[in-house]
Amino acid sequence: MSESKSSQGNSGATSKGSSASGSSLITKPANLECKDLEEYLKSRPPEVLEKLYNYPAICLAVYRELPEIARQFVIRILFVEQPIPQAVVSSWATQVYAKENTSVSQVLTELGVWRSAAYPGGLAAWELCPTFKKNLKIALLGGGRPWSMSNALDPDQKSRDIDFLDTYAMSRWRCVLHYMVGAGSSKGMEGEGISPDAVRILLHANLMKRDESDGSPVITRQGFQFLLLDTQAQVWHFMLQYLDTCEARGLNLPECLSMLFQLSFSTLGRDYSSEGLSPGLLTFLQHLREFGLVYQRKRKEGRFYPTRLAHNITSKNATHATTLAQDQESNATKDKGYIIVETNYRVYAYTDSNLQVALLGLFTELLYRFPNLVVGVLSRDSVRQAFRGGITAEQIISYLEQHAHPTMLTVEQAINSKSSLPPTVVDQIKLWENERNRFTYTEGVVYNQFLSQADFITLRDYAQSIGVMIWQNERIRTMVVTKNGHDDVKKFWKRYSKGGS
Repeated sequence: MSESKSSQGNSGATSKGSSASGSSLITKPANLECKDLEEYLKSRPPEVLEKLYNYPAICLAVYRELPEIARQFVIRILFVEQPIPQAVVSSWATQVYAKENTSVSQVLTELGVWRSAAYPGGLAAWELCPTFKKNLKIALLGGGRPWSMSNALDPDQKSRDIDFLDTYAMSRWRCVLHYMVGAGSSKGMEGEGISPDAVRILLHANLMKRDESDGSPVITRQGFQFLLLDTQAQVWHFMLQYLDTCEARGLNLPECLSMLFQLSFSTLGRDYSSEGLSPGLLTFLQHLREFGLVYQRKRKEGRFYPTRLAHNITSKNATHATTLAQDQESNATKDKGYIIVETNYRVYAYTDSNLQVALLGLFTELLYRFPNLVVGVLSRDSVRQAFRGGITAEQIISYLEQHAHPTMLTVEQAINSKSSLPPTVVDQIKLWENERNRFTYTEGVVYNQFLSQADFITLRDYAQSIGVMIWQNERIRTMVVTKNGHDDVKKFWKRYSKGGS
C-alpha cells in the first residue's frame, strides 16, 4: 500500500507518489472577525494580561466594559483583603439569575480579573488578582504615577472646538476608507494622502491584498465587510490590528494600549500635553494623528486634542458624532435607503458621497453621475470582478437591501417578497457566483496499491470509524483521508501490518 498527498475534489482524483506535495487549494475566504475589548483580552496569554493590568487606565477600561453583574461583584470585593467564598458570591444574585451568575464568573476568570483561592475550612473562594486589584484602586481613588498626558498647559491661543475636531477626525478616517475602495488612488476627499503605515496595517489585517498582476493593493472580502461596519467598530478593529504590530515597530504594547484608553477617558474639546511622553508614545501619537484619533497642529507642538474617534473607541454606550462632515455625506445615507434596483439590473443611487459611489463601483458598472444621483448597472463582468476580489453574492445582496430606498420597500412588500430587491436580480447574482463555485476542494492524503482486499477494507473501516474518510472506492482499492487524520490512520496501519490483525 502506498500513500500520497493530494488536492482532492468531489470527483475523487488521486496522485501517486511518496508524500508528494499537493496542488494549491481554492479555499473559501474567511469572514471578518471583529473582537470587542473582552474578546481581545481573552485571546491574550496570562502573562500579557499581567503586564497590561499594571496600567490603571487599562484596569478602569476593563471594569467599565464588564457586564453589570460582574461590576457589582468586583466593586463589592475590591476592598476585602481575604478570599470570598464562592457560595457567598453566588448568594448576591437571586436564583433567577443563576445562569448569568455562572457566565459572569467565567468571564472574570478568563479575563484574569479574579481567580480561585482556598478559604479556611476547604471552601472554594474567589479573590481579585493582586495586580488588577491594586491598579483599579489607583484608577478609582487616585494615587500612583500621573497619567502620561496630565501635565498642566497654558491656555491655547488657537484652541479647536468640538465641531472642528469631529470634522477633522471624519476627514482623516475617510481617507483610509477611500483608499480601500480605490477612490482617488491614495488621496482623500480633501486631497490628503493615506500614510504608508496605514497601508501596511490594512494589508496585515487582510482588509486589502496585493494584486497578483501589478502588485497594487485591492480590497478583500473582509475589507468589504469592514466597510459595512459603523465607524466606531471600524476604528476599534483597525487599532487592534495596529496593536498586533506594536512589537515589530519597537513599541511597548501595554504602554500604547494604556495611552489609547487614557484618550477614551479624556474630555472632548480639551487639549492635553505631550511633554514627557516616551519616544515610543510620541511615535504612537503621530500614528493616531494620521488615523484621525487625535488632532495636533504641528508634530513638535506640545499639545494635542483627542477626537471623538478616540473618545468612543471602546465604550459600548458611545454616542455617535453628529458632525458637519457627516451631514455632508448626504442626508439620504443616514437614516433611510438611497438605492433603487430595477428588474433590468439598473441601479440608481441618490447620493453625493464619494465613498458611497466608490462602494457601488466595487460591483456595478457606473454609467452616469449627476450632482445627487449615480446610475450604474449590475453586469456579469462587474459582479465577477467583485467575486475575484473576495466579495460574495450574499454581501452584495445584503448591501443593496440595507440601503434600499423606501419606495422599493413599499413595492416589494406589496407582492410579499422576502427581499426588497427584485427576485430576478437576486437570483442572477447568485447564479453568477455559482458559475465560480462548481467544485469543492478538500486537502487530503491518498492510500492505494493495497496488497489484498482485506487490508483495504480494514483500513477503510478504521478511517470511517474515526470520521476522517473523504472518499473511497472498493473496486480499485483506493481511499482518501483528511490531512489531519493522516497520522492516526498511518499509525493504525503500521500496528496492523506488524501484528497481522
